Amino acid sequence: MMDLRSTLLRSTLPLSFSCDSFIEKSACRASPRTAASFLGIAAGKRSCCCVRAMAMAKRNPGNSNSSSGNGDRSVPNGDASKGHDTPKSKPHRITLDSWREYRATLWAREQAETAVPEHEGALLDHKSLGQKWAHPITLPEPGSVLIATETLDKCEMFGRTVIFLLSDGTKNPQDQPTGIVINRPLHRKIKHMKPSHLDLAATFADSALNIGGPLLESSICLFSPGDDRKFTGFEEVIPGLCYGTKQSLDEAVMLVKKGVAKPQDFKFFRGFAGWGRDQLKQELDKNYWHVAACSANLIFGEYNESSEGLWEEILQLMGGQYAELSRKPKLDM
Repeated sequence: MMDLRSTLLRSTLPLSFSCDSFIEKSACRASPRTAASFLGIAAGKRSCCCVRAMAMAKRNPGNSNSSSGNGDRSVPNGDASKGHDTPKSKPHRITLDSWREYRATLWAREQAETAVPEHEGALLDHKSLGQKWAHPITLPEPGSVLIATETLDKCEMFGRTVIFLLSDGTKNPQDQPTGIVINRPLHRKIKHMKPSHLDLAATFADSALNIGGPLLESSICLFSPGDDRKFTGFEEVIPGLCYGTKQSLDEAVMLVKKGVAKPQDFKFFRGFAGWGRDQLKQELDKNYWHVAACSANLIFGEYNESSEGLWEEILQLMGGQYAELSRKPKLDM
């Protein structure tokens, strides 16, 4: 398989239009708020969730090992039960998808307990996730989203955007954070752009185009195959959601022609966002972004469904101060 990250990294060098430098050049830098930083708030919430996870693991030591939540593809299998006549039983394997949902469930339960003080200490097992969910996390991870704060309201390119992180820049020393804006539709379809790729034009004629970011050296397509199969030319970000570059377009066309996928399983983005070493951390320190995990259906959405209200929707699902932010009017340019 081609190294898609290497393709993007070659496209981003030099990073003269990376997110931070673009913001600085756009004169939209603002002073951080004096209130407690988001990272501190998220760290407190997550630590509480981790304590719950450890407590539950102690009560059920044979089910699975705990996960650090650092973006690993899976959590190693727990040891098989000892002293029981169940040789055919297999240890339960926790996938990245199940861990993401488990972590989100812990967050939802904690929020429910906070809202109902008399149930303090109860797990509220009846509290379950809806089809769409979102919650804050401490640090960026592949598949997480960056949600623009009020600090970026006056930045034309990034104000009130949601960026889906394809990479958090920690895989190897050469890796750098990359992502795509997922709530800026171009309001044009592929057939309107008269692409030179005739098969692409014919296969995806009615597919909508989106603005993925200011770095136009490469375009990105998201692919939602609906299962955990691996496909040549596409790299999985979270279970059921992969991405490809321009070099993946031929493979996308072939998957549709063979009936393996449908045109609505793909979304196309012109350009992407990229950061140099430590730039994303600096932007988080400056309070440019909230970091969140959310359900895949929020990221991909319905076929040709408008994504313009995604910023508000995710913040409202996160609740509390984030929901309040979603209702605030945008600052004037």
